[in-house]
Amino acid sequence: MRDPEGGAPGTPGGHRESPPAAQAGRHGAPAAADARHRATPWPEARATAARAGSRAARRALVSAPLDAALGLTLATPLDALTDLPSFDTSAMDGWAVSGPGPWDVRDEGVLAGHARPEPLTDGEAVRIATGARIPLETTAVLRSEHGRSDDKGRLHATREVQHGQDIRPRGQECRSGDRLLPVGALVTPAVLGLAAAAGYDTLTVVPRPRAEVLVLGDELLTEGRPHDGLIRDALGPMLPPWLRALGAEVTAVRRLGDDAKALHRAITASDADLIVTTGGTASGPVDHVHPTLQRIGAELLVDGVKVRPGHPMLLARIADGRHLVGLPGNPLAAVSGLLTLAEPLLRALAARPAPEPYTLPLRDAAHGHPYDTRLVPVALRGDRAVPLHYNGPAMLRGVAAADALAVVPPGGARPGQELELLDLPWASAGIGVCFT
Repeated sequence: MRDPEGGAPGTPGGHRESPPAAQAGRHGAPAAADARHRATPWPEARATAARAGSRAARRALVSAPLDAALGLTLATPLDALTDLPSFDTSAMDGWAVSGPGPWDVRDEGVLAGHARPEPLTDGEAVRIATGARIPLETTAVLRSEHGRSDDKGRLHATREVQHGQDIRPRGQECRSGDRLLPVGALVTPAVLGLAAAAGYDTLTVVPRPRAEVLVLGDELLTEGRPHDGLIRDALGPMLPPWLRALGAEVTAVRRLGDDAKALHRAITASDADLIVTTGGTASGPVDHVHPTLQRIGAELLVDGVKVRPGHPMLLARIADGRHLVGLPGNPLAAVSGLLTLAEPLLRALAARPAPEPYTLPLRDAAHGHPYDTRLVPVALRGDRAVPLHYNGPAMLRGVAAADALAVVPPGGARPGQELELLDLPWASAGIGVCFT
């Protein structure tokens, strides 16, 4: 699980280049130089991942009950199954009145959920609740606060009554068959409410892409404090909920150590749409991801990205159309790989639209890499993005306090410079929304 950007995961420290004496690459050139030559520019890598997801074979659409459809994408249009409202209803508590006042008031009232009330006659009124059916021959609804009774029990209006006031006519919002939402709309809580109101019990949606996490590295502990050269696994606890926040169904988390045969078995046996590996993407003696992908005939779509941290990330298409994202072993480098490759791939697999890019000015300068894009954790303070400390490849302290990652161009950015931001899913939506 070694990584050329700062050593094993969980170790402190900042950026460090691969040493010149790295393993030889093709034609005898140093592996580090060869990797830099092959690396894909950061925007191109994200676009490649999105295209890969769009071209992947689709799983069968599913019919999901409303309580299971949140966060999925509509696979068929949402057409109204009824008029909304489906009958004339009262918009307020008050009286349904017929003709000019004053009005004689019936003894019984009209409540929501009851059958059609008796028609009114001219000069007659009846108490009515919000949402109740409007009696035939009703002229208007007089709000409770706009009516008074005289000593004979007759109802008087305290202000002018307009014909049709506070009546919601049948079909005001839509008619049966109207297109409410197109294919590709994200099912939000409001969409669930609209679907229910329009008569739906289930929605036809694109299923969540399935993801499996393979944690590599013999040096990782799953509990307790680091000791004797062993360190705690930070990625095993972090990646599954983060993948769920990106819209995936995480089917398994497997800890394989540095075992090439176990890695081969796990990849070839998996039926997940996306396999995510941690570490092992460089050229060290226990970095088995590249040799395993070559052995199974996978197609490397992205082999290194011109981004820091996270340069040795990769994206491969496995022979049967599934995909693998290889993340570097260092925690912040792995976050970079998630947002660079896994996020656009999962979004496309789920048929979700890309978010609109946005920018904010920096409050402080952000250090950049001489040649590569750099992703820097930032906190949002008013209309400014504040770069955070502890942003080395092995560090999570900065991103744990962040709202977003700023996309810093080669050479860095000055105070006040507008930079694109990548939102962290929970920063605006909240924990409960993202991880359910």
